[in-house]
Formats: sequence, C-alpha cells, structure tokens
Amino acid sequence: MPDILHNTDNHLLRAAASIGTSSPSHFLRWAGWAGRKAGKTVNQFVHWPIIERFLVAPHICTMSNPRKVVELFYDVVSPYSWLGFEVLCRYRNVWNIDLRFRPAYLGGVMHLSGNKPPATVPNKALYMATDLVRQAQYCNIPLRSPANPFEAMFEKGSLNAMRFVTAVSEKEKVGDSLVEKVSRELWKRIWSADQDITEPGSLSEAGLKAGFSASEVEELLKLAKSQQVKDKLKQTTTEAMEHKAFGFPLIVCHVDGKPEVFFGSDRFELMAYCIGEKWQGPQPDKLTAKM
Repeated sequence: MPDILHNTDNHLLRAAASIGTSSPSHFLRWAGWAGRKAGKTVNQFVHWPIIERFLVAPHICTMSNPRKVVELFYDVVSPYSWLGFEVLCRYRNVWNIDLRFRPAYLGGVMHLSGNKPPATVPNKALYMATDLVRQAQYCNIPLRSPANPFEAMFEKGSLNAMRFVTAVSEKEKVGDSLVEKVSRELWKRIWSADQDITEPGSLSEAGLKAGFSASEVEELLKLAKSQQVKDKLKQTTTEAMEHKAFGFPLIVCHVDGKPEVFFGSDRFELMAYCIGEKWQGPQPDKLTAKM
C-alpha cells in the first residue's frame, strides 16, 4: 500500500490509512481522530494527491460494474424454491447482485403453463423424494418431506400462505428482510416441521416467529384478504408467466438489459457464468472460512 501519510511511523495514522483504503467516509472519520491524537490537522499528515485516488476509485468501480438485478419468483409450497432461496440469500453479499424476492402462486403457473406437478408422475415422485434428501444435505438446509406430501402440496395448497407473504411485501416499504423471514418461517413449517401453512393460526405463528407483533400479524391477516393483495399476487404470477415460467423456482437475471431466465435450484454454476461471477458451492461462507 502506498504511503498516504507524511508521518507513517505513527501507528494511529497507519490505522486511519488502513481503514481509509476500504471506505472514504471511515478514513476521514478516523483520520480526524488520529490527527487529534497526534496533535496535527488532517492537512498536515495526509498526502492528498494519493488519497484522492482512493476516494474516487470506489465510485468508478461502482459505475463500471453496477449490481445486476436478480429476481426470484417462488412459492413456499415448492421445496426446490426453498433450496434456491437460501442459496441466493447466501450469495447476495458475495456476488455483485441486487436480489429481489417475487412471491407468486405456483398453482397459477402450473395451470397457465399446462404443466403437471412432478409428484403426480410415480417415477418422478420417487426420484424427487431421494433428490430432496441429497439436495438438503448438500445445501445444509433442514428440509424434510411432510408425512403426506400430496395433501400438503395439492389438497391444501399455498394460496393463503402466498397472499400472506404478499401482504408482508406490500407492507414492507424499505428492503425485504421481513419478506425473507416470513417466507423462511413458512418453509420451515411445511418442509421441516410438517405443519400447516393454510390456516390463520398457522400464518399468525409464522408471522410472530418472523418478528411481527400480535397486532401487526392481525393487520397482515386482514390485508392478505384484501383485493389489493389478491391483485398483486396475480400480477406477480403473470409477470412470471411473461418469462415463460412453467414452475418454481424461477430466477431472472437482468444482464445488459436482457433477462436471462433459469429454472430450478441447480443452475447456479451456469447462472454465475452468465452474470460474470464465480460459483463457490451452496455454502460460500463455509468455503471462505476454509481458505
């Protein structure tokens, strides 16, 4: 690292320089503190022609390599959507992406596309049971099939659950952390604890575990029954169909103004190639810890 301070023998100033190379705002804050400790002003020890490069470089980098928008269309009734959801959540701070959750209705997509659920084909159902166990272990996700998958997925369905998630999405004005938490709690209910996700009490429990207060959950349950939320869920499902969806998860990466569409939770290596990133397996944090 080039010397950006005149008094580089001062460890306090070196600390400021170290922080400054990764964050201009932190540099100025720490440089001011270090200067006071050393009895000097910032201008007395900062070599501005050099530090200017550090102040400008991050801005240039951001402009030349903007974050790519990645949309995840999903339904909590889909176990493969849970796998894709968790892996993308792990990569949202590893890859240069802007991950956006798009809760939609899988039943609508299957009907509109003319697709048949894999579990309705005996051989596919047998394969799916084995494959989910392997995928859950590989991705380190506590996914376990319910005692009666057919009842959970097709007889009960997920319309009420996805309206509830959509209500959370409509209520959350900034970010999507609550949508993430509620979705995860619903997946854990149906695909880990073999619990219901259709009754108001079940949705309430998921909302409370996600961090909502009892009064907020009641408000969300009312909102979930509104025409506003019903229309929003239909709209998002229609948008998935515009990307030629036939199932979930559906991942849409926007690259150079063009949507690159991927189906399933096993296309991340190809997806990484298309967006100019590196696939590090389903647990990138674990890989980094070993390095």
